[in-house]
Amino acid sequence: MSRKERDRLKVLHEAKRRQITQKEAAEQVGVSERWVRKLLARMRKEGDRAVIHQLRGRSSNRKIAEAERQRAVKLVQKEYGDFGPTLASEYLSERHGMNVSRETLRAWMIAAQLWRPRRQRVEHIHQWRPRRSQMGELVQWDTSEHDWLEGRGERLYLILMIDDASSRAVARFVRHDSTAENMRTLRTYLKRWGRPLAVYTDQASLFTINRAANIAEQLRAERPKTQIGRALDELGIEWIAAHSPQAKGRVERFFGTAQDRLVKGLRKAGVCTLEEAQRYLERVYLPLWNRRFTVEPANATDAHRPLGPEHDLDSILSHVETRTVGQDYTLRVGRVRYQIARQSVVAGLRGAAVRVEQRLNGTTAVRFRQRYLAVSVCQQRPPKSAPPALIQKRKTRTGGRQHDWMNGFDLQSSKPIWSVLRDEHQGGAPAPGVPR
Repeated sequence: MSRKERDRLKVLHEAKRRQITQKEAAEQVGVSERWVRKLLARMRKEGDRAVIHQLRGRSSNRKIAEAERQRAVKLVQKEYGDFGPTLASEYLSERHGMNVSRETLRAWMIAAQLWRPRRQRVEHIHQWRPRRSQMGELVQWDTSEHDWLEGRGERLYLILMIDDASSRAVARFVRHDSTAENMRTLRTYLKRWGRPLAVYTDQASLFTINRAANIAEQLRAERPKTQIGRALDELGIEWIAAHSPQAKGRVERFFGTAQDRLVKGLRKAGVCTLEEAQRYLERVYLPLWNRRFTVEPANATDAHRPLGPEHDLDSILSHVETRTVGQDYTLRVGRVRYQIARQSVVAGLRGAAVRVEQRLNGTTAVRFRQRYLAVSVCQQRPPKSAPPALIQKRKTRTGGRQHDWMNGFDLQSSKPIWSVLRDEHQGGAPAPGVPR
C-alpha cells in the first residue's frame, strides 16, 4: 500500500467503528459520501484490500502492442539514432504512420539505451523579461555559424530576424556574414511586414564601431555608425545593443532548436548546396516553425509601419560613402574613377561633396543634394613612360664656329695674353700672329 492508501484505510476504519460520520470521512479522504459507502461495503467483503485500485498490476486496455513497440525502437535505432524523443516521434508519425507520444517513445528509448535522461543543470539565473505586447515593437537579429550541412557541402551561415512578441521569423542561408547579406535579410523583412520600431542585436562589428567620433560627427553630435546603423537611422528604426547572449533569449532558442531540427531535416532531405538549403528553409522549416512555435501577441495591433515613398530601399540599403568632385568633374571610388556627364553638371558641383551609393545589385549611383547624376567609368590613363637617360657630351672648343676677333690667333703657338699686353705697354712690337 501507498501512504495515501494507508491514510484512507485509517479514516475508513474510524467510519466503520462510527467514530466519525461518513460525511466527515468523505471530507478527510477527498471523495463523495457515496464512494465512502462503496468502500465500506467492499471492506466487508475483501478486507483492507478494498482501498487498493482494482487495476493495479494489470495492463492497460490502451497499451500499445509489443510488436508496435519493437518496430518503433528498431526504426529509431536504424534511422533516427541521434534524434531526441520529440523529434523522433514526429518523424515516426509523418513518415511511418506510427502515432506514438513523445513521452511514451522517451520511455522506450531510455529502456533500449537509445536516450539518456538529461540531468538538471544549475545555471546562473537571469531575470526573466516578458515579451513585447505588439508585433513589430522589437525584432531580434543575429547570425549563427554552424555546420548546417554536416560536411556535405560548403559552410553556411544562418541570418535570422525574429519578432519578440510572436516569435515569427525570417531567415536566410548565406555564404558570408557580411554587411551586404544582412542588408538583404533586412530588405526581405521590410518588404514582407514593414518597418519595426526597434531591432535588438549584439555588439558585433556589423552594428557598432569601437572608435571615437571624428570632427564631423562631433559637430553633428552623432556617434560613429556602421553602414547598417546608418541604414536603420534613415529608416527610422531604433537600434538597441544587447550586453550578453542571454539577453537575446528569443533568437538564441531559435538557433538551439534549428541546430537540432533543421540540421536533421536537411540531412534527411539530402541537401548539399546553398540553393537547396534555402529552398528547404523557406518551404519546410520556416512554415513548421511559424505554425508550431509562434504565439499570439498580447495586443493584436500591429506596430509595423509601412514603407513610404521616401524610403528608397535601393538607396538606403547600400554601401554609402562621401566623395569630393574634382576640377575636371571626376571622382574616385576605390580604384575606379567616374566621370560626371555634361548634362548632369550643375552650379556648385565642382569641389562639392557627393553621396556615392554602391548598391546590392552591383551598380553605383552618385547623388548631389536631392538629384542623381549620370556617371560613367573613365578609361584608364596609359602609364607614363620613364624619360630617356640624358647623355652628357663633353664640350670641346675645336670644330665650332670662331668669332672674328679670333681670326689669325693661334692658340698653340701664341704667348700668354698677359705677356702680349706687357710688350705693348712697353712700346714693343706685337708678337707675330697677334693683331693689334
